[in-house]
Amino acid sequence: MAQAKFQAAIFDLDGVLADTARFHYLAWKDLADKLGFAFTPQDGERIKGVARMEALEVVLRTGHMQHRFSAEEKERMAREKNALYVSHITRIDQSALLPGTLTLLPELRRRGVKVALGSASKNARIILEATGILPLFDAIADGTRASKAKPDPEVFLLAASDLMLDPGDCAVFEDAYSGIEAAHNGGMYAVGVGSAKHLPNADMIVKDLSRFHPEDLF
Repeated sequence: MAQAKFQAAIFDLDGVLADTARFHYLAWKDLADKLGFAFTPQDGERIKGVARMEALEVVLRTGHMQHRFSAEEKERMAREKNALYVSHITRIDQSALLPGTLTLLPELRRRGVKVALGSASKNARIILEATGILPLFDAIADGTRASKAKPDPEVFLLAASDLMLDPGDCAVFEDAYSGIEAAHNGGMYAVGVGSAKHLPNADMIVKDLSRFHPEDLF
């Protein structure tokens, strides 16, 4: 049962506020092209929400190359993929924002609700700046500060600390099972953005942010 009012909303980035999955796919495809095998959009579905090194293993298995490279070479490939991703997101703009982002964030601020980012992405600030929503955040906790991957709650706890609030005063918006677990592990309420089938552990489910009614929690 949710408490009557929460004081802050903490948002994941990829898949909640912005659609960056296609840019991740293009970067992995570029890497696969260099290695000489095809990496299709269908293949790309298997790496959505997956950490970079784990995603690299998926990509290499697609090309039957998972045993061909040393750990050091794989680290180099992961860095190369990130550089390719950064080059792709230089073209990102407000059209990448998902439904509800541009209406919900200002509405929360109008209500006096604190707004924070809780994302594992090391490129989060670049995306927030490019899409024009950086000024709508009171705090940004991202992969440049957090070292532990979800379901560890580190990034969400950093956001709550930045806002000078207790975790129990925060509601988290997430599109991944591990992100919902991270919110719960940090003692926070978890709103699942997506389908109930994929997010059975969420406290509340909305298809996208445009379907969320702020008065329900704030």
